[in-house]
Amino acid sequence: MTTNNPVSNNLVEEGSSVLIADDDRILRDRMARAFRDRGFDVRTAGDAEETIRLAREDSPELAVVDLRMPGASGLHVVKELKAIDAATRVVVLTGYGSIATAIDAIRLGATYFLPKPADADEILAAFARGEQPPLDHPSPDYRAPSLARAEWEHINRVLSDCAGNISEAARILGIHRRSLQ
Repeated sequence: MTTNNPVSNNLVEEGSSVLIADDDRILRDRMARAFRDRGFDVRTAGDAEETIRLAREDSPELAVVDLRMPGASGLHVVKELKAIDAATRVVVLTGYGSIATAIDAIRLGATYFLPKPADADEILAAFARGEQPPLDHPSPDYRAPSLARAEWEHINRVLSDCAGNISEAARILGIHRRSLQ
């Protein structure tokens, strides 16, 4: 069977085991089907606890983890997956991303961080990009974020540090809770 895998010549190989963790059943099933169609051995989980349990039973080579799931966060899952098997490569997906959260995910061992929606080809490309050596110098096209973007990132970082507790985050930021909402 011929597959349409854009990164088949890179380090992501057909037949690799993939663990997909997302609380959205429809999205999870669609991703699983797409990976199976490309020749991967796929398992799925709907929450953090199930993901960690499946990884302990049989550590995956690749993992796709949603940042926000019932129970523990995707960041906790990344940390646990790397503790179970440091060779597991993890791509974190989120619809609520921020630069601060992406940095946290990478520091915990994630290979890459993608915004939702992402299809299987984008995820495979992210696994492949995550294996490339870092650039020795920044891109000359780099532009500093706007003040509004920096503020948004800071607010999201504080919310993340407070585990989504709006009252606590508002207190730390020194603003009214309704303003933060």
